[in-house]
Amino acid sequence: MKIGITCDLRDDYLAAGFTEEQTAEFDSQVTIAAIEEALQALGYATEQIGNIRALAGRLVAGERWDLVFNIAEGMNGFGREAQIPALLEAWDIPFVFSDTLVLALTLHKGLTKRVIRDIGIPTPDFAVIETMAEAKALKMAFPLFAKPVAEGTGKGITDASRINNQKELEEACAALLAKFQQPVLVETFLPGREFTVGIIGTGADAYIPGVMEVIFTQNVREEIYSYANKEGWKGRIDYRLADDEAARKAAALSLAAWRGLGCRDGGRVDLRVDAAGMPSFIEVNPLAGLRPGYSDLPILCERAGISYRELIARIVGSALKRLR
Repeated sequence: MKIGITCDLRDDYLAAGFTEEQTAEFDSQVTIAAIEEALQALGYATEQIGNIRALAGRLVAGERWDLVFNIAEGMNGFGREAQIPALLEAWDIPFVFSDTLVLALTLHKGLTKRVIRDIGIPTPDFAVIETMAEAKALKMAFPLFAKPVAEGTGKGITDASRINNQKELEEACAALLAKFQQPVLVETFLPGREFTVGIIGTGADAYIPGVMEVIFTQNVREEIYSYANKEGWKGRIDYRLADDEAARKAAALSLAAWRGLGCRDGGRVDLRVDAAGMPSFIEVNPLAGLRPGYSDLPILCERAGISYRELIARIVGSALKRLR
């Protein structure tokens, strides 16, 4: 079986003039090499395809693959993560991870939370702010938390994201609207523990390899899982597996969210605990980072006794099972 790998290489975009933060979600050659090594060790032939422009050209030229391992995040638009899956669906080429519908929905955190709320899963109260007039008119109790509605890897999240008054709210919204040119998600700030829950599989077959707590060290000024803290997590973040009552509740909520949204093969759900000790859905990542020793899902699985090769094997195994 020949598996093609679609990806956005960070170095390519940096060379084109994009900034470190703009390219934060893209992958290094280290990640691609690790995925290829794992797939080849499992007996698959691999081929790097590249980004959406490379894929489009190769499809038109008649190239095909038995399966595509898609980790491309895309660059433009709310549907950027869904663009490669859309091409692959049009050419009837099977691929790993979630489909066009799921990836288009889940990148927009506000729309995702509306669906999650409709499913009956707890999530902090929120508003999607598109203009400064909406920010000034917002009536929600402080403290609040603000971030871009459709970014990942903590982009746009800083110490200023936690908001304690109207002045801070307006300043944060103004800065985010200007910088990211997209709406701002404002939600009630939850003061409790933070969990990320790994999930492998699809539908009834989906299961949780572990629940990982994000613990902030004394080197962190604000206990916020920000872009800076994610990028340079060593010395700032202590990742620990958790299996107490709160963690088990987080696991159950995550599995319900994963299945309710229709996510596939592998990814993560992030949650935070409220003042009453109850976990609440923050966001889902159905296209989770896979850099060994750096991305949350591989770190979580490693702490749970699942090697990187085994993680890739389980993800591909999920895809092949549903395709059969």
